[in-house]
Amino acid sequence: MLIRSISGVRGLTESHLTPETSIMYAKALHTFLPDGVIMAGRDSRPSGDNILHAIVGELVRLGRTVIHCGIVPTPTVQFMVHNTEAVGGFIVTASHNPIEWNGLKFLRGNSTFFHPDECEQLFELVDNDSELQDADEPGIIWPEQNAIQKHVIACASLKCINLNRIQKRKFKIVIDAVNGAGAYALPAMLESLGCEVIELNCEPDGHFNRGTEPLPENLSDLCQAVTSHKADAGFAVDPDADRLAVVSEKGIPLGEEYSLVLAADGYLNDTKKNETFVVNLSTSLALEKLAEMKNSSVVRSAVGEINVVNKMNHVNSGLGGEGNGGIILRECHLGRDSLVGATMVLNRMSQSDDTLSAIHSSLPQFEIVK
Repeated sequence: MLIRSISGVRGLTESHLTPETSIMYAKALHTFLPDGVIMAGRDSRPSGDNILHAIVGELVRLGRTVIHCGIVPTPTVQFMVHNTEAVGGFIVTASHNPIEWNGLKFLRGNSTFFHPDECEQLFELVDNDSELQDADEPGIIWPEQNAIQKHVIACASLKCINLNRIQKRKFKIVIDAVNGAGAYALPAMLESLGCEVIELNCEPDGHFNRGTEPLPENLSDLCQAVTSHKADAGFAVDPDADRLAVVSEKGIPLGEEYSLVLAADGYLNDTKKNETFVVNLSTSLALEKLAEMKNSSVVRSAVGEINVVNKMNHVNSGLGGEGNGGIILRECHLGRDSLVGATMVLNRMSQSDDTLSAIHSSLPQFEIVK
């Protein structure tokens, strides 16, 4: 069976999420979205090529123009929707699920994921599986080869960071991209920030050489590489590169919880804002305590990226996220983004001569058991 939720659709590619099944979702997406261009991308799973090809082919048959970004992080597709006239988009990814799985995520015209009620409407269209006639004129496929470059430039240009200060530090960073969608994007992001980059699992071939989630138990190779190369830090992402985990210069994983806390600390130091942060109910108290210390506050949402985003819009928050390494910065786009996260963590590291371990030790210390 297919697993359907507010996070989209996931299933085993041998039996459930096949190209034929995917065409039903293409028809539903075409029916649901207003007229206009649709953005597309995928993670590095080998099964994604056939699934994406099937969906794009169906959309073109129905008259849609599809901008095809290729293998890119999920947040890169969101960024591209946010910065073009696209009326929505989709990503072929199963996030942190094993290689036997794949999935579909759907984007609104404002670059955020579908709301829960919109997911239900889409799934109802799929279940009805209406026949749709060929368009009078087929659409076209527009290859977008510079999506990652555009995303990197936007992150390096963020107003809430000090690019020159980061570049002057010439940080040495090890990146473990799990051979996923971030395999090209994260090294490019780090190089643009003046870092010396040591790559680990940075071939986007979909062969996940470690556990797919960037959890401490899956990062032993990264930890060893950080210490052997005498690096300033290690960064790890999941297969679609929307989550970021950080390893200290001592080769110790700080836990995904602290990616957002480090980013927020640097954000407050540089912007001098009294910010209202938004996190979900599955996030520790560390950010809450940090906010209290700096005349800021935290409000909580239900679990699920779109719930965090909706709450951010409700309270006009500039920064939010989840305790799984998801960092959402309004200035770039309203979605979890490991490129934004890496940039903001390096920004915090550039604010003092302290090691990452020392910076981490200065933050409120909490753990959460999930």
